Amino acid sequence: MPLSEFDIVIGADGLERMKKHLWSGVFTKGHLLYKGRRVPLLVRYRGGHTREYPKKSYEIRIGRKTYHFNAEYDDPSLMRNALSFRFFQSIGVPSPATRHCVLRLNGRSQGVYLLIEAVNRAFFCRRRLSAATLVYADNDSANFSLVSPETGRRKKTLFEGYRLVIGNGTGKLRLIRFIRGLHDRQGKKLQAHLRRLDIDNYLRWLAGAVLTGNYDGFDQNYALYEHKATGRYRIIPWDYEGTWGRNCYGKPCAIDLVKVTGYNVLTETLLSDTRIRRKYRALMERLLEVSFTESAVMPVVARIHNEIKDSVYSDATRKWSRDVFDGEPELIRRYIRERRDVVREELARL
Repeated sequence: MPLSEFDIVIGADGLERMKKHLWSGVFTKGHLLYKGRRVPLLVRYRGGHTREYPKKSYEIRIGRKTYHFNAEYDDPSLMRNALSFRFFQSIGVPSPATRHCVLRLNGRSQGVYLLIEAVNRAFFCRRRLSAATLVYADNDSANFSLVSPETGRRKKTLFEGYRLVIGNGTGKLRLIRFIRGLHDRQGKKLQAHLRRLDIDNYLRWLAGAVLTGNYDGFDQNYALYEHKATGRYRIIPWDYEGTWGRNCYGKPCAIDLVKVTGYNVLTETLLSDTRIRRKYRALMERLLEVSFTESAVMPVVARIHNEIKDSVYSDATRKWSRDVFDGEPELIRRYIRERRDVVREELARL
């Protein structure tokens, strides 16, 4: 079945405005052609280093709805984000829904894109969840540390690295206090402080990041929200293009690049507690038996690959060859097999 097509129209002035404001996040007006109608929209470029690529990613807003069209330019499989989010969903971590499509701009095909659900109020409403506060971890300062990784000096604010999406100054202050408490409390006071975190959710997220091998996923590329009903922080994955055996630039990476303990201060604090460490190890062992297996993951890989292959073959915008694309399922299979062995060895020492 052919992939769905989305046709976006932007005037010449609008396109020039987008180029001029490549990094500023300024929206430009345009239209979506849909079932014979012209639907007004706002559009801007999105992403980090990918904004300078010949094939851009876009954020589109239609009314109160937000859509992310990811070019997946560095990923020769075009499926790593989609596969990762489905894996997280399978292990009980709410994650963005995805579907592949073909994007057209002013009548000209831009090739295959991945349409990713935005993490916003609508995301929580669809899942019958309530968020008092939502922040995006925009850069590697969102590592729960007191020190900036950029300057090596104490952060001017412990909110450094985050962007407030839902909530107000009070919610922002609560997060700052939570991060500070990781550093100035010990023993029973620290244990009580950690009750502000949904530890089960966090450990499942940590396991997903470790198993899929997202090196950039521990100190950025996640969303943190304060669950209104419980007052506890929960975490949501975001941007998993560099996973399943390749980094965020599409290059093969070492199978042991990501340690089983992850990389941020919150994880270190949690795993310093013997009971939490045992819980994490038991969780990982269950996932290695049930979820992170070739028999569980490879049917999903095959289904996505088959759904998109015809459109990928005719997509002249890709930087990867057809042969590389066709070899991706086997590369992912090898990754799972080898990654399982590495994780088991590290768990034995945890």
